[in-house]
Amino acid sequence: MKKIAFSAALSLVAAPALAHTGHGETSGLVAGLTHPIFGADHLMAMVAVGLWSGFALPGRVWAGAAAFLGAMTVGAGLSWGGVHLPMVEGFITLSVLAFGLLTVFARPGQSRMVSGLTLAAIAGFGAFHGHAHATEAAGNAVAYLGGFLVATAALHLAGIALARSVASGRFARLMQVGMGAAVSLGGLVLLAG
Repeated sequence: MKKIAFSAALSLVAAPALAHTGHGETSGLVAGLTHPIFGADHLMAMVAVGLWSGFALPGRVWAGAAAFLGAMTVGAGLSWGGVHLPMVEGFITLSVLAFGLLTVFARPGQSRMVSGLTLAAIAGFGAFHGHAHATEAAGNAVAYLGGFLVATAALHLAGIALARSVASGRFARLMQVGMGAAVSLGGLVLLAG
């Protein structure tokens, strides 16, 4: 199981060339469902939010996903309302690095202040992800929003499940650091590209 978890974490950085698709179908439910999965930056960031939640908040694993999804919806609303956010792509790429590092340093039972600040950072980056998704939407934007919210939630759940599956294992801390480092490395590759 540990080999599978480690392989899954390493696969997160396997396709950095797909960093942000920004092309193809951008209308409707199917496009919304596939966009977060085929954009390596979104994929790594969203799984990492789940990883952090699973490692840092075992009693409230939903908190990171809720913060991200709520802020992503706000970001989409800002885009559709004509509000410009500066350096959207830069902040999305930076989120991959940041979420990887958060995963590396996550500790169960960390202080409420640290958890609160981390959740605020997750929400802040989530708004940029939502803005980018919405900016690319065309046609049936409501179905597209629904699709990318469902896909994002699924990626968060995958990260949570992966974190919880290794959290009690013999090499839990090593696996956690390895997964976080893999995501961070992916973020550095995206920043360099």
